[in-house]
Amino acid sequence: MSFISVERQLTGVPSPLRFETGKLALQANGAVVARLGGTTVLVTATGAKHVREGIDFFPLTVDVEERMYAAGKIPGSFFRREGRATDQAILTARLIDRPLRPSFADGFRNEVHVVATVLGADLVNPHDVLAINAASAALMVSGLPFEGPIGAVRVALAADGSWIPFPTFQQGDASSFELVVAGRKTSDGTDIAIMMVEAGGTEATWGAFEANAAIPTEATVAEGLVAAKQWIRESIELQEELVAKLDHRPTFAWTPMRDYEEDVLVRVNEVGRERLAAANAHTDKVTRQDALDAAGDAIWAELADEFPEREREVRAAIRRVTKEIVRERITREGVRIDGRDTTTIRPLLIEVGLIPTAHGSGLFQRGETQVLNICTLGMPRMNQQLDTLGVDEEKRYMHHYNMPPFATGETGFMRGPKRREIGHGLLAERALVPVLPPESEFPYALRLVSEVLSSNGSTSMASVCGSTLSLMDAGVPIRAAVGGIAMGLIAHDGVYTTLTDILGAEDAFGDMDFKVAGTREFVTALQLDTKIDGIPSEVLAAALEQARQARVSILDQMLAVIPAPRSEVAETAPRLITFQVPLDKVGEIIGPKGKTINTLQQETGADVSIDDDGVVGTVVIGARDIEAAREAERRIQLILNPPQATLGEVYEGKVVGMTKFGAFVNVLPGKDGLVHISKLGRGKRVERVEDVLEMGQVLKVRVDDIDPSGKLSLSIVDDENGETPAHAGASHAGSSHAGASRTSGREGSDRRHRRDERPGNDRRGSSSAPANAVSFEDRFESEIQRELGDLQ
Repeated sequence: MSFISVERQLTGVPSPLRFETGKLALQANGAVVARLGGTTVLVTATGAKHVREGIDFFPLTVDVEERMYAAGKIPGSFFRREGRATDQAILTARLIDRPLRPSFADGFRNEVHVVATVLGADLVNPHDVLAINAASAALMVSGLPFEGPIGAVRVALAADGSWIPFPTFQQGDASSFELVVAGRKTSDGTDIAIMMVEAGGTEATWGAFEANAAIPTEATVAEGLVAAKQWIRESIELQEELVAKLDHRPTFAWTPMRDYEEDVLVRVNEVGRERLAAANAHTDKVTRQDALDAAGDAIWAELADEFPEREREVRAAIRRVTKEIVRERITREGVRIDGRDTTTIRPLLIEVGLIPTAHGSGLFQRGETQVLNICTLGMPRMNQQLDTLGVDEEKRYMHHYNMPPFATGETGFMRGPKRREIGHGLLAERALVPVLPPESEFPYALRLVSEVLSSNGSTSMASVCGSTLSLMDAGVPIRAAVGGIAMGLIAHDGVYTTLTDILGAEDAFGDMDFKVAGTREFVTALQLDTKIDGIPSEVLAAALEQARQARVSILDQMLAVIPAPRSEVAETAPRLITFQVPLDKVGEIIGPKGKTINTLQQETGADVSIDDDGVVGTVVIGARDIEAAREAERRIQLILNPPQATLGEVYEGKVVGMTKFGAFVNVLPGKDGLVHISKLGRGKRVERVEDVLEMGQVLKVRVDDIDPSGKLSLSIVDDENGETPAHAGASHAGSSHAGASRTSGREGSDRRHRRDERPGNDRRGSSSAPANAVSFEDRFESEIQRELGDLQ
């Protein structure tokens, strides 16, 4: 294949979109390099030549490889290489998979592997939407039976209500809502059929709401979906141009696989339709499933002799007939599997405060779907560090979703979160981001965990509701409650029926499912997937409005249980105190090698973290006992604004450092002074400070001098009369140094007694100070007087 390149300047996008093929990864069935700005993605598509034995589904796998060299980074892991896929890579893989999977030919069962490798990341243009377009282009040049092309775009809602196509990271963060939309041309080519939507609010959403700027109401979201079609079409046309330039489009030999032959379907309809309709009339899930299993067994038993060794076909035909029965009953009678009409929400069970040791907990149950959500508050240092190709380095709000096999009454292995669990967790996480309090007001790290205990339809939206409950129970001052609802749509003979609060079976048998989360006023998250060739805009707008009414109804019942966030965090949660400090004081608080801050934490029991943004430092103190946090704050404030020592004043201090020329004594918080070695020996020469004092020793000192820079000169005073003691270390009888000091002290006394008997020995101050208070300076001056006379 020769090298081919196409490029187009998309409407309103500063950088052109470029596709290249025929240069890299030539052994793959299809390989395309896509570039937008400096962001570059290589996507390959490879198909297996043969179908795996016994497979009854289309095995499509999508992997996204985020290479850190793309952004000029070395991975931060121990091994300094990329490990398992990040959450963002998994989310991108799901975004690629969702519009591609329904676009392959019916009956195609060969395994297909799509790999997107991020080669360049300019940290301006995101790579996820670019990878969707590149994946479609790679499949278009591969020869695989792909009914594309698929186009994709991200649009961001600006403050003036306009939609920004392919926004940069910075534009996305500043917007109030972002929509990722993928679609393809309708069969007649006149319109764009929307196939996939992934959307969510941002941290700026609430600010836009308060400022009366554009916010993502249902009507605004519907307008955004229509606006996105322009750029989807432009991407599709560029892919068509790439395909048109191929010397020859490769062919891929494959054999369509049928789940059943027509003769089997006819007989299942004749023998089993009434049985399956009766089984589907049961409204309870377990009872209904048991009845369907029994009906299926009876149908097979009756047809086994007629279709020997074709049980797989019979079972597949039974599923087909069951699907037809469910859809016809809904569209013709307006009655659903569990007996509800199209707008009724299943009964709700809502509770908070279930786990006494948790910081916050909430139980949300809708019919047979049950989710327990737990909220944990942590210090800011517990924020998740991100080692990705995005611009964010950490995040403080995390939502994790777990769904064990027992939630659907099944057995299975539990080996960590799967892609579905990660995707559902991120959807529920995104739904709450717009209403979280800013970090400056509530500096806690927040981790929410949704435990799915029972599943029958939309556990992700139940996780959104449970998250709101546990956050409010934990005392997190969220700006508004957020609820979520899953909707479905069935199209039959030109009639579109929208279903509120869909079941798992309705999701599988329907033509579209979409999940909508939000407050009373606006949408905070949206996920939509369709299986049909286009939905009229008025039908989509009506479905969004029906979802809003259901969401408001759920919020009413949630707020009846807990009307507002609790006034304070739970007793089991840490209490935080946060304040800002001058940048030049950060080092003083930390101390040399962290000595000051570590000592402060050990003595108060509080957890202290300090960070700066290059302009100002931020101190966060946390402790379960608020008094411990306040004590730590008091000590830090004393470091920031230390009390001033008074000349001549006596202080009780602690020895915090020793050098060859003296000892440093801490007399006030953040204030140390020096006791010179000449003041330690009581007129006797001291060779080493360690012979007299010990680290950590508590003693009383007097401030003898304060120099212009604030440095203190200290001297040791006696506990009783405030004079220099005979020996500061004499009380430390347990050490060898202390014993030696006592001996040398007696010898020094004898020598002083003999010198006192010499003629002419006139010591200054002897009339007012006792003999045992003579200092080295006084002795030195008296000897000078004796030898040279009075120099004054």
